[in-house]
Amino acid sequence: MLAALLAIASVDLGAQTTTGKPAPQTGKPAPQTGKPAPQTGKPAPAPPPVPPTTAVPEMKCPSVLGVGVGTKREFCDILSGRTPLEGLIITLPPHRGDLTLIFDLHNRHTYSDELMKAKRGYARYTAVIGALAMDNTLIRRAAIQNEFRVAADLFDRISGGAGPGGVKAVAPTGVEHIRLPIPEAENEISLLGEKVTVDRVDGSATYSSPGRPIAVVSNVTIEYRPAPPPKPPPVKQPPAKQPPPKQPPAKK
Repeated sequence: MLAALLAIASVDLGAQTTTGKPAPQTGKPAPQTGKPAPQTGKPAPAPPPVPPTTAVPEMKCPSVLGVGVGTKREFCDILSGRTPLEGLIITLPPHRGDLTLIFDLHNRHTYSDELMKAKRGYARYTAVIGALAMDNTLIRRAAIQNEFRVAADLFDRISGGAGPGGVKAVAPTGVEHIRLPIPEAENEISLLGEKVTVDRVDGSATYSSPGRPIAVVSNVTIEYRPAPPPKPPPVKQPPAKQPPPKQPPAKK
């Protein structure tokens, strides 16, 4: 009996004092030599931007000066006023993004042979006009300053007058090429005069009373990107057919 107990104890002690370590794993994982297939397909290029369109807008000039003898342009007086309705109204077509309003701005001179002969024809003009939204919000200003000394300083003569050659005494002088960005939300604007300062040999004066001609405008154009056509309304689907009502069972 004692011999059997000693044999069991020796087996348990051997199990607790085992110093052996598990055999090391010498095998290495196989390298992954496969590479993902290259993507040969390229994304489609973005469509080129739509080029801007240049056009002559629809306009309502409250005071037409006349047609130029040399340029054949129509010149419009820009009057001072208190509301956009008193100015040159320009209707803008539907457009995407800002629109550019382009025009030539001139000062307004009354030519006199008598003043020229008397050496008193000199004048320097400084005119300021505004481009306004129809709610009377000022969008941009434009200005021109030039000097008149001799008849060659006139930009053009206006036909339909009683002067020599059938021209008017009033004529545009000087030219300033104006480009005004107009916000996308606007579909109609007004060019309205603010003030003009005239310096002559006998003094200087500034004019801004309502209804007074401040400057002259010609060669009005616009550059814009047309707005996309409106989406067609969704097609209405016919209502689904309702199943016929169930008939009550026949009475027996």
